[in-house]
Amino acid sequence: MQLAVRIVKMYQHLSSDKKEYILSKQVLRSGTSIGANIEEAIGGISKADFKAKMSIAYKEARETDYWLRLLKDTDYLNVEAFNSIRADVSELLKLLYSIIKSCDKK
Repeated sequence: MQLAVRIVKMYQHLSSDKKEYILSKQVLRSGTSIGANIEEAIGGISKADFKAKMSIAYKEARETDYWLRLLKDTDYLNVEAFNSIRADVSELLKLLYSIIKSCDKK
């Protein structure tokens, strides 16, 4: 949830201060979807459901990383802010990948 809060605050900054609405809306959607899919996975009724929702969360995290890079490359997001939030996304990607792979071992 901490990442989702950071994404929401970043969206608020980009839309109100920078007047950027398109890319920031995309990162808001994908960035907040990660946690929602993790919650759905936790409440899943089967191992297959759990893995499927974790896989969606992983894909949303990948998409979020893409939008963050695009925001940085178009100078809407400064390097310091980008590096900070991207570190969180990268760590989450590694964790989600490990969880998904561990589902195959069980």
